[in-house]
Amino acid sequence: MSRAALLVLADGRFPAGGHAHSGGAEEAVGAGRIRDAGDLAAFCRGRLHTAGLVAAALAAAAADGTDPLALDEVADARTPSPALRTAARRLGRQLMRAARAAWPDPALDALAAARPRGAHQPVVLGLAARAAGLTPLDAAHAAAYESVSGPATATVRLLSLDPFDATAVLARLAPELNQVAARATEAARRCAAEGPGALPAASAPLLEIGAEAHAARPVRLFAS
Repeated sequence: MSRAALLVLADGRFPAGGHAHSGGAEEAVGAGRIRDAGDLAAFCRGRLHTAGLVAAALAAAAADGTDPLALDEVADARTPSPALRTAARRLGRQLMRAARAAWPDPALDALAAARPRGAHQPVVLGLAARAAGLTPLDAAHAAAYESVSGPATATVRLLSLDPFDATAVLARLAPELNQVAARATEAARRCAAEGPGALPAASAPLLEIGAEAHAARPVRLFAS
């Protein structure tokens, strides 16, 4: 295991395409649900415990060795919004390109061949973590952090929010991020014994509705 690999995988400069996505923040800003750092904290907390938990569990299960194709189907079932499914697969395809360059691995090659249009990003993330010699908990941490760091960074651009305030939001969420990563890893362990149905299916209806509204906008700064 190399914690340096975790730093590379979770680095916002890793060329996985995440910079082009706001994680629902652009639509929330447009709807007036995010106006300041306090609103951003509430948004990120809600996202962490719903979409973030689901993504972290999928990533942990993939890193633990669960069949990635089965996990990709589970991810589809937990993503009602077509716009979000499309975004997740685009991000997965971009992450796959970066991961195969960084950590060549037959499992990544096999998933890329089976899902040429892209598998769901958390599944690819977990498989990349496994290829990099990381643990399921590492993969869960990377996915959970990504679920909140993307919206925080996007809000700085969307609202001209002070980046120090956005960073403080992420720092104060750290204990909850640890909790979500631990819950996700435990779910991945149950998945190995009980099947993918044991993974969490937390819902965030406003994120789903917002994603469809955002996709219909003729002008937008972020892809999702």
